[in-house]
Amino acid sequence: MKESIYTIPVSEVFEPRSDCPLCRLRDTLEQRCIDYIMGAAMMEPDIRIKTNEQGFCVDHYEMMLKLKNRLSLALMLESHLTELKKGKYGDIRKKAKTKKAKRDGVKTVNDTCYVCNTIQWAMGNMVTTILRQYQVDADFKKLFSEQEYLCLPHLETILCAAEEEMPKKALPEFTEAAIELADKHLQAVLGDVSHFCKMFDYRNSGKDADWGNSRDSIERAVALLSARDFRTDP
Repeated sequence: MKESIYTIPVSEVFEPRSDCPLCRLRDTLEQRCIDYIMGAAMMEPDIRIKTNEQGFCVDHYEMMLKLKNRLSLALMLESHLTELKKGKYGDIRKKAKTKKAKRDGVKTVNDTCYVCNTIQWAMGNMVTTILRQYQVDADFKKLFSEQEYLCLPHLETILCAAEEEMPKKALPEFTEAAIELADKHLQAVLGDVSHFCKMFDYRNSGKDADWGNSRDSIERAVALLSARDFRTDP
């Protein structure tokens, strides 16, 4: 794997100051990974071994199906299915024979995804860089505070990493700064969702009804809660 394709300058991720920067980072890494395995890495033995072992999740199968290079996907699937047949579904057999209380600890091909694993690894490295930059670069600290928001899944990701990696003296300030980014956006989205609900009251109907910023509030709430933006035209 060419690790350089998963290295992105931190300033490039945070400079737009719109939406969640870690969602933007995840989206970039995700697209780079899929483009790589569907293109240059399609026939690389080390990549093929990993995709054969790990397979893909439904979300990333969907992304690959939308690309035009169907031959690349077909070749990967041929190799993956061949390896599964050779393995005689040993991982699934093992999980089925494991006592119910311990089954969650037994992973099968249905539980793993090459793209997810690659993104998780790359995100971990990038989050470490973000935490380091926050501590040593005053300009980046300011840039961090100027972000539109942190979604709740990525708030959890970065705070858990901070607990493990940041000095105790630096941790409280960073924790409050990160939570503030999530909380101020939650309050704004909550207000817009509430306004959206009120617009269905007959007293607020009519051609001059003021929807404010509420029309896409449902999608923005889902993005905050799930780290996925379903707006077609953000």
